[in-house]
Amino acid sequence: MATSPQAAPRRGAGTTTPAAGWSRRSSWILGLACTVQFMVVLDICVVNVALPSIREDLHFTAAGLQWVANAYALAFGGFLLLGGRLADLYGRRGTTLTGLVVFSAFSLLGGLAHTPVLLVAARAGQGLGAAVLAPAALTILTTTFPPGSMRTRALAVLGAVTSVGGAAGNLGGGVLTQALSWRWILLVNVPIGIAAALLTVRYLSADDRGTQLKTLDVRGAVSVTVGLTALTYGVSQANSGGWKDSLTVGSLITALIALTVFLLVEARIALHPLIPLRLFRSRGISIGNTVVLLAGAVFQIPMWYFLTLYLQDVLGYGALQTGLAFLPHTLMGIALGLYVTPRLMKHFQHRILIVAGTLLTAAGFVWQSRITPDSGYVQGVLGPAVVFCVGSAFFMTPITSVVTSGVTERDAGAASGLMNTAKQVGGALGLAVLIALAEPNASRPGMDYETGFLSMAAILLAISALAFALPRQRDSDTASVPDA
Repeated sequence: MATSPQAAPRRGAGTTTPAAGWSRRSSWILGLACTVQFMVVLDICVVNVALPSIREDLHFTAAGLQWVANAYALAFGGFLLLGGRLADLYGRRGTTLTGLVVFSAFSLLGGLAHTPVLLVAARAGQGLGAAVLAPAALTILTTTFPPGSMRTRALAVLGAVTSVGGAAGNLGGGVLTQALSWRWILLVNVPIGIAAALLTVRYLSADDRGTQLKTLDVRGAVSVTVGLTALTYGVSQANSGGWKDSLTVGSLITALIALTVFLLVEARIALHPLIPLRLFRSRGISIGNTVVLLAGAVFQIPMWYFLTLYLQDVLGYGALQTGLAFLPHTLMGIALGLYVTPRLMKHFQHRILIVAGTLLTAAGFVWQSRITPDSGYVQGVLGPAVVFCVGSAFFMTPITSVVTSGVTERDAGAASGLMNTAKQVGGALGLAVLIALAEPNASRPGMDYETGFLSMAAILLAISALAFALPRQRDSDTASVPDA
């Protein structure tokens, strides 16, 4: 079956699709999408190097500390579907401005928080704002640049900015935490949000209002968020209370009921569902998002979480030193993602690049699993980083292209929201599962980093096998992607 061809982008304010190259306006629109993406990724990563400082300052428990990361990821993942639909229904300008206001306001609240509960609540609020911003950024990009080499270049730039956001989060988080306070890792979002709002007002026109629909699927958004949150909490609770614990069982039952309700709402009740189930007829979307979910369980949060704790708790690095240690990861990802991957995508099927990238990344994590307290930086951190960063650079842009290709403009926001949801939920669930496997217990006083990194490698091997079921596609293909 062939996926639907990409609808011709709208001509008018806020959309530019030059045949030979980017116009000045389209370049600024790409800049806006990248600024928004930078904010979202920054706050996924910025807390990483600050976690030990946050733990000491606000007296988090070992089990509670993961919710500084997971509260953001779950609110982000749960409401991404709703956020993706907002751009389709109400237009990109108003949606982007709303997300910027929410994100910046909760960043300010988190920076002023003095209790664990308030910080976790603020992180959830940031996730809600990010859920509006992330699909808006991808929708802005996919409705501005048509399928093919132009979109691949734009996706590569967006991917590079994602890497830059990761680097800025890790390095900037280390600088701010060590020089000022961990609170500034959240407060810094306020001026970035103002800059993004100015770009939005300048380059996205007010009359760009998507499909002009007026009904939001709030029931779907609430049910999927409750379901995903309960599922993640149940998995994390099983580590301390066991699978027969009443809280574990109750959470998992709640998750099952809520997710079942979500599917019923999407299929039978919602006039304008968050995710039109017809989208899953495309293998690029159904299998592609399964791949994204599994990849999120490695890349999105867990990799940085485990590496940060290893560097600070085992090797004794400070926050700034940890941020600097992560810099090679990012620089390699940017260089490869911008200059190598787009060229490879013109000559190789995307799924072949995905398989090669995941196998290479898995090898890097197997190497990373061999770290010990006596490992030096070059052997214990830099060497594995070279391997898995090369692999991840070959993976990211191709899978994004597969998932977003062949989607009509009216469903661009929904498809973007679904992909980002899969990524964030994968990160939250992956972190919960990996902590359950590797967290200290009565028989093991320290974190089992070997088990954690080997588990990540196993997930990547599963992705490499699943990737062969993706549709054949490369940048020389037409907009209509054969689903074969």
